[in-house]
Amino acid sequence: MTTAISIPRTERPTLNAKRLPRSAPGIAGLTAVAAALTARGILHWTGYFTAGFTAALLYVLLLGVWSVAVEGRRRATDRIVGIVVGACLIAASIPLVMILGYIAVKGAPALSPTFLTHSMNGITGAQAGGGVYHALIGTLEQVGIAAAVALPIGILTAIYLVEFGRGAFARGVAFFVDVMNGVPSIVAGLFVFTFLLLGLGLRPFGAAGSVALVVLMLPIVIRSAEEMIRLVPHELREASDALGVPRWRTIVKVVLPTALSGLVTGSLLAISRVAGETAPLILLVGYSARINSDPLSGDQASLPVMIWDQLGKRSGDAGAFGETRAWGAALVLILLVLAVNLAARLLARLTGPRSW
Repeated sequence: MTTAISIPRTERPTLNAKRLPRSAPGIAGLTAVAAALTARGILHWTGYFTAGFTAALLYVLLLGVWSVAVEGRRRATDRIVGIVVGACLIAASIPLVMILGYIAVKGAPALSPTFLTHSMNGITGAQAGGGVYHALIGTLEQVGIAAAVALPIGILTAIYLVEFGRGAFARGVAFFVDVMNGVPSIVAGLFVFTFLLLGLGLRPFGAAGSVALVVLMLPIVIRSAEEMIRLVPHELREASDALGVPRWRTIVKVVLPTALSGLVTGSLLAISRVAGETAPLILLVGYSARINSDPLSGDQASLPVMIWDQLGKRSGDAGAFGETRAWGAALVLILLVLAVNLAARLLARLTGPRSW
């Protein structure tokens, strides 16, 4: 015989806990801003950074105290943590938005069909006109050569470390990859300059800069590809092995397509990392105001080096022209990286594995 246990009405859990009104964040925000502006006027703060920081702090305190009084400590803690996470997201996004916006505002006046289809050949620092065509060609060739060399080597190295690498040799390779990841770009450029240009007695040329970019790209590609390949479920490999599929075919047909999206992301990160390098290109490539589409002969321009060159011509009457061209080249470089990112992500989406 079972006995029913009755719970006193005062001890029964309730599903209708008190919550703050929907307008609570807005009320707390307006109150915090008003208090911060009042404090700025009374204390004579200069600028708005201190007032903004004070308003954010007061907002968290007001909303937290209000939430504790109405909702309880647990919900108040959850609300405050959410506010802090959102504030960190905003704080991380503000510099990025400001940089991109400022470059767009400063560089947009320079963009024109002439700017994209002409070089700086015959254009002095005191003259208007000219364009980035010669630098755009150089950047595409130098980064393209570096990517064509670094991406296959990096992905194959990552496959070896994950699928086959065992013992001291694999650990040594992983260690040197981590070491290379922290090498400054100027050191990589100096290394290539010493062994390639000085060692062989060659003059600067475009492909020499690509060699330095390969050195900078490899650790990024290897590490990102290694992590993405490790994320492929081991059950997929076991299922392929159970069907008698050779190991190399499992990697080509199962592992790489599954990790394709991550491999594309890592490759884009590496390309974006080296597309704006300047120091090694100054050492190894030099700069030419004319169009040179041969990366194996002669000085060759690039967008980062063109920015450096134009900013160095800001003195005197040429200041406005050089600075405008520099901002325009910076905007073209950002748009180029953005276009490569969009194209690669579209390619990964079209060729990646699909769930039916």
